[in-house]
Amino acid sequence: MRAIWKGAVSFGLVSVPVKLYAATQSQDISFRQVHAKDGGRIKYQRICSLDGEEVAYSEIAKGYETEDGEMVILDDEDMADLPVTGSREIAVEKFVPSEQIDPMLFEKSYYLEPEKTGAKPYALLRQALEDSDRMALVTVAIRSRTSLAVLRVRDDVIVLQTLMWPDEIRTPDFGSVDTSDAKPSEVKMASMLVETLAGDFDSSEFEDDYRAAVEALVKAKVEGGEVKRTPESTKSSGEVVDLLAALQRSVDAAKASRGEAGDTADEKPSGSTAKKTAAKKTAAKKSSGSTTKKTTAKKTAAKKSSGSATKKTAAKKQPARKAS
Repeated sequence: MRAIWKGAVSFGLVSVPVKLYAATQSQDISFRQVHAKDGGRIKYQRICSLDGEEVAYSEIAKGYETEDGEMVILDDEDMADLPVTGSREIAVEKFVPSEQIDPMLFEKSYYLEPEKTGAKPYALLRQALEDSDRMALVTVAIRSRTSLAVLRVRDDVIVLQTLMWPDEIRTPDFGSVDTSDAKPSEVKMASMLVETLAGDFDSSEFEDDYRAAVEALVKAKVEGGEVKRTPESTKSSGEVVDLLAALQRSVDAAKASRGEAGDTADEKPSGSTAKKTAAKKTAAKKSSGSTTKKTTAKKTAAKKSSGSATKKTAAKKQPARKAS
């Protein structure tokens, strides 16, 4: 993991230098919008809704739409005057009972790792949180914006979890559900059902079957050759594919570009036949290589012989010229 933030947890006169790591990552399947005919990616242009012209990125500003539908444009100077902070401090406001923090408030989780100089106070803070069954309510500036967060302990590591602001939690407006008509026997039966299905939570018992099914579907299509090759395909999609099949398709594509016939799925040689063919080709290459070397050696020897003969002839001719 790579630290995304460095700072210090401060409470009272104690300061604990720490590093911040993202504790979660999305494993959700993501799709791209493509042209069904050829697999080309769909691109979007920045078009102004008033003049219909494409707008350069440098000309795009931030706009706040009012309730009346009017647009307030905010430029870089306006944004510079907003209350932002570059503080590297995780300031503890108070230590609150864990049950008072509604899980609905939890947003994003981060691991806190102590720097070498802060190992001891880190361990003390962790132990204090565990023994008191409390969370530290803190404020922290991440990416220049101040957030409300809590510190809690998970698997001997202090976790920072940012919280949503209170006004971001919606109130259900469909009213309360009336339970006055429930009979005591029905309530008792419901309680018995809860007890029947009671158990401990083990996350390893559950998996994202939708994601697994999509990955299996994509893998099957890749292995079956149902892949659209486009000029934009500059890198691997990251899916697990059969290496031999991928190499074979590459060879077939190269042959097709030269107008040669490639191997089809029905014409591919079996494993042993393929190995023998490859061995024969290798032997042929070696034989060709050795023949080439011999021919080159003969030509070199012939050149040397011709060169020495020329020198002798020149030596004989030189005295004759002097005598004349």
